[in-house]
Amino acid sequence: MVVVGHGMVGHRFVEALRSRDADGDWRVTVLAEEADAAYDRVGLTGYTDHWDRNLLALPGNDYVGDDLVDLRLATRVTGIDRTAKEVLTADGQRVPYDALVLATGSYAFVPPVPGRDLPVCHVYRTLDDLDAIRAGANAARDSKTPVGVVIGGGLLGLEAANALRTFGLKTHVVEMAPHLMAAQLDEAGGALLSRMIKSLRIEVHTGVGTESIVPVQRNEPLRKSDRDDSVRLSLNDGSHIDTGVVVFAAGVRPRDELAREAGLDVAQRGGVLTDVACVTSDPDIYAIGEVAAIEGRCYGLVGPGYTSAEVVADRLLGGAAEFGEADMSTKLKLLGVDVASFGDAQGRTPNCLEVVVNDPVKQTYAKLVLSDDAKTLLGGILVGDASAYGVLRPMVASELPGDPLSLIAPVSDGSAPSLGVGALPDIAQICSCNNVTKGDLKEAIGGGCTDVPGLKKCTLAGTSCGSCVPLLKQLLEAEGVEQSKALCEHFSQSRAELFEIVSATEIRTFSGLIERFGTGKGCDICKPVVASILASTSSEHILDGEQASLQDSNDHFLANIQKNGSYSVVPRSPGGEITPEQLILIGEIARDFDLYTKITGGQRIDMFGARVDQLPEIWRRLVEGGMESGHAYGKALRTVKSCVGSTWCRYGQQDSVDMAVTIEKRYRGLRAPHKIKMAVSGCARECAEAQSKDVGVIATEQGWNLYVCGNGGMTPRHAQLLAGDLDDETLIRYIDRFLMFYIRTADRLQRTAPWLEALDGGLEHLRDVVCNDSLGLAGEFEDAMERHVAGYACEWKGVLEDPQKLSRFVSFVNAPDVEDPTVEFTESSGRKVPLAMPKVPQR
Repeated sequence: MVVVGHGMVGHRFVEALRSRDADGDWRVTVLAEEADAAYDRVGLTGYTDHWDRNLLALPGNDYVGDDLVDLRLATRVTGIDRTAKEVLTADGQRVPYDALVLATGSYAFVPPVPGRDLPVCHVYRTLDDLDAIRAGANAARDSKTPVGVVIGGGLLGLEAANALRTFGLKTHVVEMAPHLMAAQLDEAGGALLSRMIKSLRIEVHTGVGTESIVPVQRNEPLRKSDRDDSVRLSLNDGSHIDTGVVVFAAGVRPRDELAREAGLDVAQRGGVLTDVACVTSDPDIYAIGEVAAIEGRCYGLVGPGYTSAEVVADRLLGGAAEFGEADMSTKLKLLGVDVASFGDAQGRTPNCLEVVVNDPVKQTYAKLVLSDDAKTLLGGILVGDASAYGVLRPMVASELPGDPLSLIAPVSDGSAPSLGVGALPDIAQICSCNNVTKGDLKEAIGGGCTDVPGLKKCTLAGTSCGSCVPLLKQLLEAEGVEQSKALCEHFSQSRAELFEIVSATEIRTFSGLIERFGTGKGCDICKPVVASILASTSSEHILDGEQASLQDSNDHFLANIQKNGSYSVVPRSPGGEITPEQLILIGEIARDFDLYTKITGGQRIDMFGARVDQLPEIWRRLVEGGMESGHAYGKALRTVKSCVGSTWCRYGQQDSVDMAVTIEKRYRGLRAPHKIKMAVSGCARECAEAQSKDVGVIATEQGWNLYVCGNGGMTPRHAQLLAGDLDDETLIRYIDRFLMFYIRTADRLQRTAPWLEALDGGLEHLRDVVCNDSLGLAGEFEDAMERHVAGYACEWKGVLEDPQKLSRFVSFVNAPDVEDPTVEFTESSGRKVPLAMPKVPQR
């Protein structure tokens, strides 16, 4: 088997074939034109958040450990010799095949506009394309014309516009159709989408075409230090736009050139013509994905592509699968706006009826297309609020459970309508990407799957675009699968419930809490959780009284234990700002105590190698020098990273350093379910990497954009925009509410990203709580934060002022003056590193 192309569909085909070919009948050679193995092209825009190609890589795309798959990257296929049954490559290889699968996908269409070949013009299709766009956008931003133009107002066009906007360019979208997303939305839905996107300061030009692109003629000569590759984009309505970068996103065309040259039949409008088995006019050659014109029609979505891959894998192993009716539904968030389209969204079915709810004030639009008797759902459109998409889409071609208007009209209290998964028939397709029905999921639940991860692993539902994941949880609940909320064997309550109990009672000790609401004596799970809750709800020192025995090894000694048993000390440097005197002090301490020093990724200085009995003296010198605990050891705010902002940087739009210092001093010492990291960037260049933090703040011309729930680690997540163009006071108020809501409701050791993922209603619900005060708790959240700010005290200083607390900081030997035998160093690559010693037991 030879597969030409290694995109999402090509990879899915190889996975499907290998998973079913138990006897190893097929040996697979994959010829990939790109240098990158299969990656998530649906999530291509996410690449602009991190520029890390590895984060988009599809699982298992290298086939490591599978001797029957030979993946050859950067190998362009130039021809097919059907007589010899060989594939020809650009480097002179001739690869034989018994069966050949064409998974060449599509290419970006560039209309024949004069000037389309100028250096400032790009397409939006691959990772390499985005790298080129970034370089062009950076050059444009630094030029006399910091403007970007996207030609095409469809899905890709709006994603490209978002990318240019994040690069700091004033962005225009030019669309020839009368409204945006003409393939998915009707005129009313497209008009609302245009208004919402214009409110984000993106200019939208609809109903116009591009006539030419020519270099801008400057009257004045440029200095040598200036660079200006600007072009003038002329529209057919007589207007023009001067811009530094142009992105064509005017649609795609199937890459069928290999098939044409090999004499295979192609469809009238392009694409390799196949039957429902995805077989081409040559019985030994198949076509899948975007290049396949199945019975004359090409499908440009990943769901139908995956279906075609599964069909061919089944056929090659003796099955009789056929490509049925494709699900062309789409749901995505464009520039912060929910958009969904499913079924016969445009109402092309004869005699169909339409039910529409258009609310320009709340900026929502919903339309259902019904059969002529108003009983069967044919399709629909949702703009602004797509929360009903998950349930409505599987109901297409099914009889509605009630009044159609009730499914999309707000209920009497103004909230969104709600429709449960229980209303769906078993044949309803819950996951269109992987063709998983409600019946398939119920069968998996009956077979022992009791949670969402289990369902995803067993059925593959929710493993592609992820839009159906909320329905998986709903289905588990509807099937009566009880999801345990117990914190541990000693508390039947969840962490959030224990937080409410502690807040509502006078209980301030673990023993009092477990005596009244738990059983037994506690464990290593519940003790630190309760300790964190107690710290979050009062200003008591974490080593006061009974609380000291609840802490884990790091909190117990207010320092991070290292692998050789020594400890590290990290003083706070708000916003990365530090005085010369503080730098000298840290250097002197490191020298006097023979500590290894390192600048951390959070713009602080870490000192490694301290013994327990040395910690108080190190803290004393730091505190006397005006420094304090950086809480590097705690489940609390760690750092607030910042760039130099408008104080020093010529691109800075706001004073990011001052804001970072303000934020760090406000939230220092705030105990939480997990560590919290923040950052403030002074402009859209994002030098502080704010969008990878739990709380990220990015300056705009009008104020600040607030991003939340991003984090690094084993499962990196990018922060999502919660609110934009905020003034200082509103920004702080929203962060107060966000943090307190998270602290109250998150599970044990749950960072903000998975917390948001598990939060019912997701980002929209979070936005309602934080920005719109939908729970009526905003005042309570803000008061709680004010109490924290007023009660904050440095934990190091608290130890130094209390002899009882100081008594616990003695070495692991009897005499404090004896060298600690657990700390030894050696030289490695010119730097001091600790020898690996027997691990110190952790509490």
